[in-house]
Amino acid sequence: MTDGLVLPPGAGQRLQSAGMTLKVGTELSPSWSVFEADVPPGFDVGAHRHGAAEEIFYILDGELDLLAFEPLARTVGHWRRWEGRDGQKIARGGPGSLMFVPPGCPHAFANPGSTPARMLFVVAPSGHEHYLRELGELLAGGGGPPDQAQVAALRARHDIEQLTPLVPGLPTQPVAGG
Repeated sequence: MTDGLVLPPGAGQRLQSAGMTLKVGTELSPSWSVFEADVPPGFDVGAHRHGAAEEIFYILDGELDLLAFEPLARTVGHWRRWEGRDGQKIARGGPGSLMFVPPGCPHAFANPGSTPARMLFVVAPSGHEHYLRELGELLAGGGGPPDQAQVAALRARHDIEQLTPLVPGLPTQPVAGG
């Protein structure tokens, strides 16, 4: 028999430059990873899609703009202008809002406000922490805007198709990436 895990508030492995705290990952579960994420004002993860992973985003504090549908057209412009086949548009979610993203579904989140947002982020299968560590290092290393070609190449190595650019938000705040 295997024991479970109970974590007090604030516990977990901090992925410092990624603005996330890993709660459960590959060391404990082959099925999924769980993170608590800090999303600074202005941060935009950029629209993207995963070939095999599925994700859940649950907003704890603040507000996020959320996208989880295939647009009529994947325009080069900002994803916040996209519209779905059934008239779907981006949603603004506050505490208690949940976004489920199945494999292959274009999705994004961004913090449109002036204060940080916080969310619980679950991804299956486990292992997303490896990508987030690499992304955090990439974002921390440049000192300026991220090189979008490097971000796209990193994401491609982790089965993620980049659709619109990642925008890190305010430089003094931690960033999150999904």
